Amino acid sequence: MKTFSWRYLAYADGSFCRMSNIDGSLDNYTDADLARMEAARSTNNEDEEVKSAWEPCSRCGGGLTLHWHGPWVSGVMMELCPACDAHKPAARAFLDWHRDPDRDPEILPQLFEDWETETMHAHGWSRAAEPEAPSAPPAHPRLVPRGTG
Repeated sequence: MKTFSWRYLAYADGSFCRMSNIDGSLDNYTDADLARMEAARSTNNEDEEVKSAWEPCSRCGGGLTLHWHGPWVSGVMMELCPACDAHKPAARAFLDWHRDPDRDPEILPQLFEDWETETMHAHGWSRAAEPEAPSAPPAHPRLVPRGTG
């Protein structure tokens, strides 16, 4: 069974990139290595996930802090707008992190997940609980070592 997680790379201006880390494939890469990979991907990819802050909010027309594709099958475009979303707890925490010049990049994954959950919930989606690993069947008697006696 493959494990799936994300690696996040936060830049000094508060922008970031998110890369899929299947089976820990990116665990041994440094942030500098990830930045080089992201730069190469961005120059070759016309449809970037993160849009620049000049893109207008679909609700108020103001500038967005973040415009992101929702989970794969949802078709939702998530927007983080300082004017429209400041009253939402997860969005406000993400906005505060983005504005803080001393932001801690280590908390970015949890902030993003909380904001994604909050935003998708507003669109009628909910995050499924992590599935439990199936219990292993009992070992065949031939595989169980005999006791001493």
